[in-house]
Formats: sequence, structure tokens, C-alpha cells
Amino acid sequence: MRRFTLLFTSALILTAPGGSLAQSAAMLTSLGQNEGQLSVIAWAGYLERGQTDKAYDWVTPFEKQTGCKVSVKVAGSSDEMVSLMNQGGYDLVTASGDASLRLVAGGKVQPINVKLIPGYASINPKLQSAPWNTVNGVHYGVPYQWGPNVLLYSTKAFKTPPTSWAAVFKPQTLADGKPNKGRIQAYYGPIYVADAALYLMKTQASLGIKNPYELNEAQYKAALDVLRTQRTLIQRYWNDANVQVQDFTNEGVVASPSWPFQVNTLKANKQPVASVIPQEGATGWADTTMLHAQAKHPNCAYRWLEYSLTPKVQGDVAAWFGSLPAVQKGCTASTLLGKDGCATNGYAAFDKIYFWRTPVSKCATQGTCVPYNRWVSDFIAIQGGR
Repeated sequence: MRRFTLLFTSALILTAPGGSLAQSAAMLTSLGQNEGQLSVIAWAGYLERGQTDKAYDWVTPFEKQTGCKVSVKVAGSSDEMVSLMNQGGYDLVTASGDASLRLVAGGKVQPINVKLIPGYASINPKLQSAPWNTVNGVHYGVPYQWGPNVLLYSTKAFKTPPTSWAAVFKPQTLADGKPNKGRIQAYYGPIYVADAALYLMKTQASLGIKNPYELNEAQYKAALDVLRTQRTLIQRYWNDANVQVQDFTNEGVVASPSWPFQVNTLKANKQPVASVIPQEGATGWADTTMLHAQAKHPNCAYRWLEYSLTPKVQGDVAAWFGSLPAVQKGCTASTLLGKDGCATNGYAAFDKIYFWRTPVSKCATQGTCVPYNRWVSDFIAIQGGR
């Protein structure tokens, strides 16, 4: 699963979409012979070849079909992905929305010719031209998987489902008669500032927040104040999905932002938990497979981009990762995911999700916004108690 560490990169300051971008490679106009190799930076679990569970293998069939031998570099964070792409030597990356625009702005990824990818038309229309993978009408990648950041909670501590993110942001006594202090977790990455901003957007309308990723100085300060209050309540900032599962099982944690993967794992282990998307909505992640501007194996890369949209592959990935397919037919094409897998993982919540986007200094709703490098440094300070 995803592990998150904070790595500083040279691509934290961005121009706004529509502004000047670093020069990237020209878009491919036709496909040639496969090069026999393909190098991918990916989240753990996104490219499985049956080594952990033989039932989960979508890489081996691709290699047999195309002759492209796949090597995978597992990355632990969006910042690490950006750093690796800056170094070069890779063909593809499965970038989340808090990394994708950085890669576009830095000229590290090239435009995708969707005419060479017949399966592109099968992608959920809401993802095809999303603002985290499309700039000025140009597509910089192929959507892969997505998911919500849900509120995971103990059904013993909450007799009824919590209705607000206040459960993890404000000191309070829970239904089991105990305070939430020392029993909640928060997400480790600086993009979590958006969760506090979303909470304020829905609960303090006077702040005028229109987009949790586009904050002026006053709105940003208010979000940091929420996070500083939360810091006094935190048991742990989680950066490993499997560790969070153990914390809910053995360490008395009762509420946290989480992913469907942890929810499904805990329920499979008979733990008394449930999840909800609170009334304020939720942030979420939508990952895009992007092609390096200097990819050495573009033909194999394009073949993978098409293959990755196969409904069965989409469903199998979702089953393994606890995510949701970018191709809706993936919800019914995988026996591993099952007929209820997409419903379980939150497919119906799409319109309630504010998907991760890299905060930029020039933004649509405010004109000038607090950029991502500030989010990084300030969130590190908050985690350190400052």
C-alpha cells in the first residue's frame, strides 16, 4: 500500500494551468515496433504479477501479449514520484493529483495522443479531461484508478455514524464516554491541509473558501489553525495503510481519515469498524498514468496505457488495492472485485469528492493562492508541534 514520506523536490513551485510550462516532448503520432522493455514508477499494488497472490496478476499477461518486459519502481509518496521523474530513466508513472501538475509544469511528462489509445473513450467522462491531468485541452496521461478519503470509525466508540469531520478536528467526548484525544489519527502528507480547508468551506462560509486547494492567506491560516488544534488530539499521523489497520486493531484508535483498503481489511478481520463520507464531503485521489517526456520505450508505454484500460484489469486492480476503476465497465468485469466491489469501495460518492490537486500560486478562484511549497513546510512544522 502507499507509504508517505516528505521529500523536497525542485518542482514544488508551479505555474498555473494555462500559464507557461516547461518544454516537453512532442506528442507521438503513430506507434512502431515494441522495444521489449517498460519501466514504471507506481504505487505498491498497482502493477501485480502474482508474487503475493497468484490470483492477482495483470502484468504477466501483458508481457506475453506484447513482449514488453515490465520493471516496477515502487514509490512511497507523490513527492518521491516527482523526484524520480526529475532524475529520469523511467517510462511511466502512476501519479496522483497532487503530483501530476508538477510533472506537467516541469516538462517531465509528454502529451498523450488519445487517438492511439482506443480504450480512452471507455473512461468515465468525468475523468477524461480532469484538471489534474489535462491542461489547455491537452491530455497528459491516462486515468487509472481513484478513491475517496473516507472517515473510518469504530462502531464501539460511535454508536451512530459520525456526520462531520469534526470527529477528528475538534476535541469532544464520544458516545463511549471517552474523549477523542489520543484516539484519532490524521493523514501524514501536506495535501491533508485540503481536508481542513474543506471542513471550513462547509462549516464557516464567512471565510469564502470555494476550493480547498485554492486558499488565500486568511483561509490558509484558518486551515492551519484547525490542524494545530487537531495536533493536540493526534495519536499518530499515519503513512502506512497496514500500520493503520494494526492501530485500529490493537492501539485503541477510533477515528481517522482513511481509504477503502483499510476499511475492507478491518472488516474482513471482523473488526468493529465502518466508514462514512461526512456531510462536508471528502477529498480523494485520482491517479493518472503519465508518460515521461524522454521515455525510452514509448511504444511499449502506449501499449500498456491501452492495456491498463481493459475492464478486467481495471476491476482486478480495484479489488487488490481497494480503489475504483477509471473505466466503469471494470466494476462488472472482475470476479476478484465481485458484483458489489465498486459499491463497497465508494463508487457512488464521486460527486462528493474534491480530488487531490497540487496547490499553485496563481489560481482561478482567488487570483493569488498559497502554493504547495508553503503547505509542505507549514505542515511539517505542525506535525512537530509548532
